[in-house]
Amino acid sequence: MKRYVDMADISDGKYYGSGDMVRAGCNGCGSCCRGMGKSIVLDPLDVFRLTKGLGCTFEELMKDKIELNVVDGIILPNLKMGGPSECCAFLDDENQCRVHAYRPGICRLFPLGRYYEENSFKYFLQIHECKNPHPSKVKVKKWLDEPELKRQEAYISRWHYFLKDIQGRLDEKNDDGLRRQVSLYILQKFYMEAFPADGDFYALFESRVEEAAHYLE
Repeated sequence: MKRYVDMADISDGKYYGSGDMVRAGCNGCGSCCRGMGKSIVLDPLDVFRLTKGLGCTFEELMKDKIELNVVDGIILPNLKMGGPSECCAFLDDENQCRVHAYRPGICRLFPLGRYYEENSFKYFLQIHECKNPHPSKVKVKKWLDEPELKRQEAYISRWHYFLKDIQGRLDEKNDDGLRRQVSLYILQKFYMEAFPADGDFYALFESRVEEAAHYLE
């Protein structure tokens, strides 16, 4: 999701790598699990982990846990907020996440963000988002809690720039029918068509990206 902001207004002015220390910590208030609108956009790895962890299908998640919206011109899923407090469907009555072990990437990242440039990205700290008044210092890679961080970071870049390239080409064509056709193809190929639960997700994802690139030429 593109954000047009001045980094000086939302961050501490620094960029971080996975080995750097950053002030981040959770006190269990649940504020970041409420009122997020459509902003918790899910990538294919998120859906793979949720369906595997919950033992369900993408279609079953669509019943009451996630929804579809247009993100920068392409249809993508996001976590669904609901109820009077607009809370995440996975938040329980004690402000605990029911899917913490396989929570989406944006949830793992928060209150960090990603700044993309030159086919890669750096992390930054969002200074106005987290309600914890006394966050502790923690190493970025520990905070992210990713078992294969280098592969996950390469995947994140690949997905981001893959979508960015498609968005750019669709903007040039300016054809609503083509945009819908491509959006539905991406939705089917990367979300609805389940990745094997016992497979190497990153390798399978790369194979699908290459297949999609040929299809979209």
